[in-house]
Amino acid sequence: MTKKYSDLVDPDEGQISALIYADEDIYDQEMRSIFGTSWLFLAHESMIPKKGDYLTTTMGDDPVVVVRQSSGEFVAFMNQCRHRGMRLCRSDEGNAKAFTCSYHGWVYDLSGKLVQVPHEEDGYLGALNKEKLGAQRVPRVTNYKGFIFGTWSEEGPTFEEYLGDMAWYFDSFADRWQHNEVLGAPNRWIIDCNWKFPAEQFATDVYHAETSHISALIAQGGDWVNADTRGLQFSSPGGHGTGFYLDDAPDMTDYGPVASEYRAAIRQTEIERLGETRAVHVRGHNTIFPNFSFLVGTNTFRIWQPRGPHSIEVMTWTLGDADAPAEVKDAMRRNALRTFSAGGIFEAEDGENWSEIQGVLKGSRAGRSSFNFTMGRGAAGHHDDFPGRIGNIYSEEAGRSFYRRWLELMEKGD
Repeated sequence: MTKKYSDLVDPDEGQISALIYADEDIYDQEMRSIFGTSWLFLAHESMIPKKGDYLTTTMGDDPVVVVRQSSGEFVAFMNQCRHRGMRLCRSDEGNAKAFTCSYHGWVYDLSGKLVQVPHEEDGYLGALNKEKLGAQRVPRVTNYKGFIFGTWSEEGPTFEEYLGDMAWYFDSFADRWQHNEVLGAPNRWIIDCNWKFPAEQFATDVYHAETSHISALIAQGGDWVNADTRGLQFSSPGGHGTGFYLDDAPDMTDYGPVASEYRAAIRQTEIERLGETRAVHVRGHNTIFPNFSFLVGTNTFRIWQPRGPHSIEVMTWTLGDADAPAEVKDAMRRNALRTFSAGGIFEAEDGENWSEIQGVLKGSRAGRSSFNFTMGRGAAGHHDDFPGRIGNIYSEEAGRSFYRRWLELMEKGD
């Protein structure tokens, strides 16, 4: 890749080169400049509730282990032995007192510290400095209202500073109930597309719904063809974005009578926690840059894990009210699976769009085309009731901000 990044991405004019979705060199630099410096989602605290509970995930394309300590704090470290680079933990989740490399038996404690080495005396002659050979720690990990994020960057903004005005919108999801928990195991699948397509869509693109999802929306019930779907879009200098409705457009939830009655009964409590605007009207799609997205209403959140420039692994979860009856939790989980999962009626249509685009980009001319991001350009501004830069819901303002942040980090380098 010989062109400058600013030759490929011009957010002010709303022009994005297709090259950024398929070039191997660009992808490699993204792993260093974006995923190596941004705050990335690791886990929800309810996934690892007890001391020694752990799960494995990735930060960009680097495997990590996330572990709850005896203090209740969370530590993350590279899932890689410092001896020959073997994966330390080969399970998705579990509980452990230590992690033993299955290659040569080096043992690491729950914080990633190297504590035992076979043949340390007769093999290494007592000269091995275990203090310097612990697993590579993720230097900063934070717990934000149950959501655990980490960054490889030792300096830079705190997570709250990183969110900025996006915190107001994220709290409508993360702080809706006094106690929340993840319901069930993650739903995981592979899509043949670049990670930026879904991350950017969840930040900015309501525009596709009435075309891509119209059959599914009608099947869900409600007159979406004639619905008054007024709304707004928030964009952030940090690359975060959200679009949300302000009216009574048909909802995408079908919890059944028991769960619906419970949700109605606690609505006032939600309003008291968040205010009526956030509790009732701010519902839609959201992305925290670079690859964490969530949907208010269907209670699903996900990460778009890069697996090379042409592929992602999607991991989705359902967030529920921890104090709700089991029947209500199950209804919320099933509704999320019905709508936004590998077999969900909306998710399948989105995935097909993204993979079709990626397939087209294999063409020698198509792969060097330019995409148009000019919708709503110049129309966003201040709104008295909503923080941040606000435009019409039918806009690509948040998309332009997403790529403006992408460009900023790529030009900074490693």
